[in-house]
Amino acid sequence: MQRVLIVDDHAAFRSAARQLLQRGGFDVVGEAADGDGALAAVQRLRPDIVLLDVQLPGDDGFRTCERILDLDAGGDASFVPRVVLTSGRSISTFRRQLVDSRAAGFIGKTDLTASGLSALVGGAS
Repeated sequence: MQRVLIVDDHAAFRSAARQLLQRGGFDVVGEAADGDGALAAVQRLRPDIVLLDVQLPGDDGFRTCERILDLDAGGDASFVPRVVLTSGRSISTFRRQLVDSRAAGFIGKTDLTASGLSALVGGAS
């Protein structure tokens, strides 16, 4: 079962995404509301996947993605979470930034499903 951290500044979206992903077979191990919270949660919870909103207070999702992927995993090179960016806005809004990003991909908030997330990151949920 893949472990997911949900990062979004809207509690209602975090709650809805948690329920949707848990029903789809994911283990939602935590939530965060901003980039700094995401970094702390990734280090503490070591999720397989980070579902990360593009628009966050402070560092945006693109910067937070880079910070997550640059974390020192305490010498464990095998620990690298897959970061999936999400937004209520269209992918076309972020296309240039997505090309330059090291994120595993992008899924719109209205398109979020457990099977879609699993297909995007690979592996069974």
